[in-house]
Amino acid sequence: MSHVTPIFTDLVRVETRLYNAVSARLRAEHGLGLGQFEFLEIIDRVPGCRVLDIVGEVAITVGAVSKAVDRLVAAGWCLRVAHPHDRRSSVLRLTAEGEKLLAASRPVVEGELASLTAGVPADDLVRVASTLAVLRASLEAGSHGQPG
Repeated sequence: MSHVTPIFTDLVRVETRLYNAVSARLRAEHGLGLGQFEFLEIIDRVPGCRVLDIVGEVAITVGAVSKAVDRLVAAGWCLRVAHPHDRRSSVLRLTAEGEKLLAASRPVVEGELASLTAGVPADDLVRVASTLAVLRASLEAGSHGQPG
């Protein structure tokens, strides 16, 4: 077994436990899953956001992102608006309700993550963040793990 395998296993288990805990709290307090929160964050942050912009960030298929966006639209949290320069495409925008939900959800996500990582020294978290940023950039530059 390579020395990287246990690191990968720990990384996946930590991610799963963090994700599930934050998602459960968000769902309990705001009726919103962490995946939905992430999509709302991306739509809010990326000017002229399209489905492909979300695909590029989360590395899942166009079909999966499109279905998830449809659910956000159905919930009244975002809109698909005709792209001003390409009628075959649409731009995603948060509704007023989506903006309110996102603003109310951000402190929940931050608070839960802070609580879950409180036992880890800040210097260690900084090192982990730096290492993960390098690994993510390397994987994204090589387009490993991109949806097919």
